[in-house]
Amino acid sequence: MPYIDLNTNIEINDDLVEEIKSKFGELIEILPGKSEDWLMVKISQNNKMFFKGSDDPLIMVEVKIYGSASKNSLDKFTSEMMDYLSSKLKVNKNRIYINYSFSENWGWNGFNF
Repeated sequence: MPYIDLNTNIEINDDLVEEIKSKFGELIEILPGKSEDWLMVKISQNNKMFFKGSDDPLIMVEVKIYGSASKNSLDKFTSEMMDYLSSKLKVNKNRIYINYSFSENWGWNGFNF
């Protein structure tokens, strides 16, 4: 039940949005037991966002996970996600945040897991 929410203040063309969505489907498999089969992705662009008082390109990624994940898998996910986003969107890694949250309560299809 992973959910990835990418927010940025830059514009992303439609082809790249599709590529990012697909890449997130690959990257989520770094986390044990997670796959694109259950992944929901939201990509928001052209937001009014500031970091350290500047509107230079930046990215905020929120990853919500049903259950938990090991520090090693999160470290690998963070590294690969930041490498990919920095390269594809031309945003310095020091202007990218990734926030993780975990839940044992996740509703779907009329019931909770």
